[in-house]
Amino acid sequence: MVAIKRSPHGSGVCGTHVVSVFRQPENGFSDGLIASNAAQLEEGFCLTAGNRYNLPCFCKESVIMQYLKQAVAGAQILFVAFGAMVLVPLLTGLNPAMALLGAGIGTLLFQLLTGRKVPIFLGSSFAFIAPIIYAMQEWGMGGTMFGLFAAGFMYFVFAALVKWRGLDAVHKLLPPVVIGPVIMVIGLSVAAVAGQMAMGQADGEQKYDYVQSLLLSGFTFAVTVVIAVFGSRMMKLVPILIGVTSGYLLAWMLGMVDTANVAAAKWFAEPEFHKPEINWQAALFMLPVAIAPAIEHIGGVLAVGKVTGEDYAADPGLHRTLAGDGLGVCVAGLIGGPPVTTYGEVTGAVMLTKNSNPVIMTWAAVFAICMAFFGKFNAFLGSIPLPVMGGVMILLFGTIASLGLKTLIDAQVDLMKPKNLVIVSSVLTTGVGGMLVKVGNVSFAGVGLCAILAIVLNLVLPDEKVVR
Repeated sequence: MVAIKRSPHGSGVCGTHVVSVFRQPENGFSDGLIASNAAQLEEGFCLTAGNRYNLPCFCKESVIMQYLKQAVAGAQILFVAFGAMVLVPLLTGLNPAMALLGAGIGTLLFQLLTGRKVPIFLGSSFAFIAPIIYAMQEWGMGGTMFGLFAAGFMYFVFAALVKWRGLDAVHKLLPPVVIGPVIMVIGLSVAAVAGQMAMGQADGEQKYDYVQSLLLSGFTFAVTVVIAVFGSRMMKLVPILIGVTSGYLLAWMLGMVDTANVAAAKWFAEPEFHKPEINWQAALFMLPVAIAPAIEHIGGVLAVGKVTGEDYAADPGLHRTLAGDGLGVCVAGLIGGPPVTTYGEVTGAVMLTKNSNPVIMTWAAVFAICMAFFGKFNAFLGSIPLPVMGGVMILLFGTIASLGLKTLIDAQVDLMKPKNLVIVSSVLTTGVGGMLVKVGNVSFAGVGLCAILAIVLNLVLPDEKVVR
């Protein structure tokens, strides 16, 4: 009998060659498998971690090829997530290089806390777009970064709650009637910004020709819509990236692209780090904002589990995945990047490619970190004209609002119930209306204010019968 030991990160026997890949010390996850004889192994009876964790079985002579395949798959994941990931810093005024660096480091930290079991890549969160814009105006870069750092601790709160009382406690505290309208506000609160950028405006000034701006934003919007609706399965994963690329090419042909900064930029450039400045107002402002993406994270983990057929809620556990995401958010805030979250595009790519090996997410993270130091590329991102971004935003922000509406519909929230009607109505009005509440030196506005309002109303108001 030939005894074969395997670990979650790949070790085993293939043919007559003993291989050990990404071997880790025994940590409780290893189990033993038995093959009757070496002949079985020669016939393809290969027992490696790949059978369970979707890692490939390979011999010594094919190790390089397997590494190459994993690297290509990782690059593909980064390609899928790239458009949405760099869009957030471009809209908020943050450095795209820091978004790439934060996403890469955040993903690696997530894998560290979850034992590299979940095929998830963390990218920039759309939920923080409006709060970042407001915080930058109110407290500057340093205060905003401290607020984003503090937002990561909300994930730890949810992780502790899930560990202590289970997922049902989270659903009870944050039912669909709370989460749905808050997500709608995330999209609708920045709708005006999308319109202004589509017209070539920023800070109340006309930055680009009005007619050209409408032409460019309309073209970008149209391309994105066509790809999202009529594109192939692979193309539908990257409609934003294709739309922005097409819009950029048209802007270049119209003479609306300034490439001076790209030419002057260095090939290798260290990203500009921003030191957080302690600001408790910014921290209290950002903490409730993290509620929506934290719930989004839970949905993302459950969704990828359905795709792979694994129960990640049990192993490694939602408390670990939440803590891993929260740690990524904290690190992103410390270095000057936008908070990170799970991406539905990545889940779609996993489903399409049938490759759920978490190692490819490691490669994607490494590539993201490397690209953060690519000076010319980051200068190129900064050269994208406002109307191009505006054309994408018109669709993107509306899509976010639609997801909130879908949350209400899927849960069959009855708006004829006074409690539900009050929560949804008040959240939408305060969020879209730009209401600001000051308690001493502390300010609450936007998504954060709406989240607090929705939670309080849900806890205070009694459930009533339907009024007909």
